[in-house]
Amino acid sequence: MRHHDHHRKFGRKLGPRRALLKLLAGALIARGKVKTTESRAKSLRPLIEKMVSKSRRGDLAAKRLLFARLGNIKAMRKLTSEIGPRYQNRPGGYTRISKLPRRASDGSPMAIIEFV
Repeated sequence: MRHHDHHRKFGRKLGPRRALLKLLAGALIARGKVKTTESRAKSLRPLIEKMVSKSRRGDLAAKRLLFARLGNIKAMRKLTSEIGPRYQNRPGGYTRISKLPRRASDGSPMAIIEFV
């Protein structure tokens, strides 16, 4: 059975889709918030939440896993040194998605995803 097998594809194959989410995650970590489409923000949220939970541990294994997921050493260092310790006592819910008006060019629903 194919329960819980649905995910957003964004009109891309697996590799470009993973690259898109990886770059969005790096931008969110670097800037603190990112303006993107609502569906991209909703797909990014579980990825970032898991990364922040891993970064709270701060050990070498967590750093290696985060680097493998992000592919960006600066983002990994910022995640483990600044963002992870900030949420040390928080059990979850590290991000917030705020809806924006639709984009003028194509009417796509927009949103801002940011750290709480």
